[in-house]
Amino acid sequence: MGSTVFVIWRESVEAMLVVGLLHSWLKFNDPGGAGKRSLALGVLLGLGLAGGLGWAMVAAQSELSGQALEWFQVAMLLVAAALMVQMVFWMRRHGAAMRQSLHHNLAQAAERSGRLGIAVVAALAIAREGSEAAVFLYGASLEPGAGGSLTLGAALGVAIAALTAWLLSRGLRFLDYRRFFLISGWMLLLFALALLVSAVDRLIGAGLLPALVDPVWNSAWLLDDGHGLGSVLAAMVGYRARPSLTLLLVFAVYAATVLRAMRTARRHA
Repeated sequence: MGSTVFVIWRESVEAMLVVGLLHSWLKFNDPGGAGKRSLALGVLLGLGLAGGLGWAMVAAQSELSGQALEWFQVAMLLVAAALMVQMVFWMRRHGAAMRQSLHHNLAQAAERSGRLGIAVVAALAIAREGSEAAVFLYGASLEPGAGGSLTLGAALGVAIAALTAWLLSRGLRFLDYRRFFLISGWMLLLFALALLVSAVDRLIGAGLLPALVDPVWNSAWLLDDGHGLGSVLAAMVGYRARPSLTLLLVFAVYAATVLRAMRTARRHA
């Protein structure tokens, strides 16, 4: 459940901040209040689009079986991991200018299309965050033992996100925007690794990838990935007590790629 809480928390905070930025522009540029009603409509439309994507993934899964279902689930795990990594680096490059970009887009949309343009900008912004959350949640649901904890985890994530957004809006010293996105970004990268590991495990289990050496070691006596703290680490960072050589190579390539991309993003910033 921890990964579900985290994903919903992170995505909900970003969505709330987006709505807050759009609302702040309308506060000074929409004295009549019509734009705020369009903003609310856009938020509902965005949530509807994200919910439609979630329904489509579940519906597609119910129509598949056997190897086709396995390929679909592996593909969704890989897509979710790639989206997480992409989102982290996009925020590192563009997060500082997000406010100006949203205000500029909203001003242009309002000028060209009026209230409809405001609703469209809001809908697209919320649909983007919601769709990412839907894909991530689908990936989390494929983890062993996820089950009914997804609903509870999602509810907790939204509640914590509301508190976090309020703290961020207050500008408290211990929780500012830069620190929030830095810490949560690294957590997202670790969770993306966990999804990648799950995809590789499935490919090895289906005989579509060679394990090479399996296992390389067995640390279950110290920390079993099926119980307690080990299972939490397995869900959050991809820990395996009995890793194959293929899995270790994936770990190494992922770590090297992310660290190199981080250095490039830092230079760009």
